[in-house]
Amino acid sequence: MKKVLTSGLVASLVLLAFAFLCLKLMPILLLSVAFEYFNPVFVNDPFRNAFYFLHPIVLAFALAWFWNRFKGIFVGNLLARGLEFGLVYLIIATLPIMVLLFSAIAVSLTVIGTWLLYGFLQGTIAGLIFARMHV
Repeated sequence: MKKVLTSGLVASLVLLAFAFLCLKLMPILLLSVAFEYFNPVFVNDPFRNAFYFLHPIVLAFALAWFWNRFKGIFVGNLLARGLEFGLVYLIIATLPIMVLLFSAIAVSLTVIGTWLLYGFLQGTIAGLIFARMHV
């Protein structure tokens, strides 16, 4: 359990930094996508915006638990295990919610695509951390 908590904490910090980096880079790299966030379907409330930064912490501990439970199925070198973990997270968690979000709110397929990529990268980063820490 100590390894799960330790790796969850490390992954939390890294994913939190990644979230902040993505937030800062979005207007620079994908300006047209960034403009879509001014759509009224997105709530701009400081209290609710804080959840953007809470998400990587919750996600990291959930993924640490998942890794600990199923780490035996991820084989290969560090990179292969991390990428496979990211792909599994993409398929079982990120993709289904993106289908639901696309059907429920007015966002473009480009936004959905960036969210899918973001989810895959989060899962891969977490997988690399967990594989490296041998959880």
